[in-house]
Parts: sequence; C-alpha cells; structure tokens
Amino acid sequence: MSTTTNEGPGVALEASNQALPARMAAVLLTGHGGLEKLEYRTDVAVPAPGEGEVLIEVAAAGINNTDINTRVGWYSKAVDAGTNAGGAEGFAEITDADAAWSGQALTFPRIQGADVAGRIVAVGEGVAPERIGERVLVRTMLRSYVGYRPFECWTLGSECDGGFAQFAVAPARETYAVHCDWSDAELAAVPCAYSTAENMLHRAGVGAERVLITGASGGVGLAAVQLAKRRGATVIAVCSPAKAGQVRAEGADHTIDRGADLAAELGRNSIDVVIDMVGGPQVPRLLELLRPGGRYAIAGAISGPLAQIDLRTIYLKDLQLLGCTFQDDEVFENLIKYIEANEIRPVVSKTYPLADIARAQEDFLSKKHTGKLVLIPPAVNSTNETETAQ
Repeated sequence: MSTTTNEGPGVALEASNQALPARMAAVLLTGHGGLEKLEYRTDVAVPAPGEGEVLIEVAAAGINNTDINTRVGWYSKAVDAGTNAGGAEGFAEITDADAAWSGQALTFPRIQGADVAGRIVAVGEGVAPERIGERVLVRTMLRSYVGYRPFECWTLGSECDGGFAQFAVAPARETYAVHCDWSDAELAAVPCAYSTAENMLHRAGVGAERVLITGASGGVGLAAVQLAKRRGATVIAVCSPAKAGQVRAEGADHTIDRGADLAAELGRNSIDVVIDMVGGPQVPRLLELLRPGGRYAIAGAISGPLAQIDLRTIYLKDLQLLGCTFQDDEVFENLIKYIEANEIRPVVSKTYPLADIARAQEDFLSKKHTGKLVLIPPAVNSTNETETAQ
C-alpha cells in the first residue's frame, strides 16, 4: 500500500500502489434545466474518501429516470407533467427548494449518476485497506449520511456526487463487493433499477400470485419482471407490442399493449399486486383490476404525477397503497446475492462514452430501447492522465 497526496485535511488515505491522478473527467450538472446544463470536463478534482468512505474508480454508470428528473427539477410540486415532457429542454417554472428527492434544494455543481460499478482504489480512515481492489456496487439510496434513520436517505448523484465521473466516493458500509462474471456495463445496470423494483416487490410481499407490471420494457420494469418471476409470480407485463417479445423472453407470462383496455383484457378484481412505474391518469383503472385486499406499489410517474382516485375503490376493496422510495437494508443485500447466484441478469441495450451523455439521455427519452443504457468513463492510465473511451 502507499499513501497518496490527494487527500482532504486530516484524512488518512490508504491507496493502491497505482498512482491516482489529481484531476479526472466528469460531467457537472451546473443547474436545473435542459441538456445544456450537463458540462463534460476533464479538470475536475479527484475526490478523497473521508472517514468511513472508499474511493471507487468508476467502470460504468447506468442512466436512470431519476438522473433526468433531478436535472430538470421534475420533483418540484410546481411540475404536473410526465417525466418526458421537459427531459431535453427542462421546465419553464420549477421551485428549486423542492426539486430533488429529499425535498431540499440541490447544491451545484453536482456530479450525477445513481449507478456506480467499479473497483475500490483508496480507503479513508477506519476502512480496512484490504478492501482496495474489490469489484463493487454502491447502494443508490444511501443511509449513512442520515444516521440510518428510518425513511430517510440520500440519493447517490443527487444529495451527494455520483457516478458520472472517473472516480466517486461512497460510504464503505454501503459499498458491496460482488463476485460474478458480468461485464461492468451489466453491473452498472443494477443499483437503481433493480433496487427500485426489488423494493416494490419487498414492500408488497410478492409471492406466487398474479402481478401486473407497468412500463415493463424499461430499466425498472424489466427488472421487476425478472425479480417477480424469481419470487414465483405469474407476471402480466404492460408494454408496447414492439417490445413484447423481449419482455416475455425476460420472464413475463403475458404481455398487454399499454394502450389496451386493461379491465376488458383482464377483468376487474383479477390481479393480486400492481407494480406501477407509470402513474398518471391510468391509476384508477389499475386499482379496479385489483382483487379485494390487493396491493398497489408505485415508485415512479412517467405519465405524470397527478391521478384522480375514487377513495371508495380503496376502502371498499380494502386495498393497500404503497409508496416506495426508502429501502430496507436487505433489499440491496439480496440483490448482491441474486447476482452471485446468477438468478438475474440485466439487459443492456447500448453503451456510450461518458462524454456522450447528452446523446445517451436523448436516446433514453426516446423510449426506443429495452432495458438499460450505460455510460463508460474514459480509462485512467498510469501517467495520471485520462484517455478517451472508445
């Protein structure tokens, strides 16, 4: 081991024998708005891990709705449109104070990226030096920075810097070693999408029952299909006809066109659990599908955050409505086990150099892909300079 010099005041930093550069390539979010707010730089200071933290050389970072939603300020209550509406240009009016996950104003510049896959290259005080070299994933919903209080968390790439860079810092206890033969891009497809899906299934207690999944061809939706099948569920997936074949290949028992009359296709009171990433005006129809005592779990609102619900449907059918953001520790820990047991495998549609983040997000917003899009940072060479990713 060797001690490097790019450390913060008073921080004991243990690093590998590989020299770490002082500067790195990263994408800075300079404010809420359109794609023009993403600034690719190659002169950003490499962060140093503090007490209880590790420094990760990022190998790949997935693209998620939350990265775009945070950039445009979609979480602000001033916005009532779907997530795609301002994805490229941003919204004319938002309230900065509530435009992020936590309901508090972001600080800029911010390095986004909710997915981090890579290797530990340095550790801060209190972290075993033996962890250097581990191939790791970072939990997206971080609890360390809020003292592990229930129903509180920071989102990686929102309340703290994330993975759209060559290096990222993360809490050691929320950085998990993973042993598998997957590519870096496949690993980077897991943290946000799969933990969101697994959390919804965990909260709803899904077992061998009939489960309807909306937005089933997207990153979270396809993860939910795989994870629900792993639990023994009969999966009915809502997606476009063009993507139905691949969704069935990933485990869906049936697919239904997202424009179809779901009640006519399936019948009222025919579904045990709805896993919804779409929201918007279809929510009342989804509740009608649920049997008495059924469960509805939601963790996104691609079609819009507002829905008019007849409360009589909820109480006369004894329905459970589950909002799913905070994640119990076992959710991410279980994902690591599923990976290492080869029980799941993400679909990566395309990878992009980190510098092409704007093009990657435009492709993401087009919704033409199935599964995940992933960014690859430039490699770090031995002379402390950066190389352009091919």
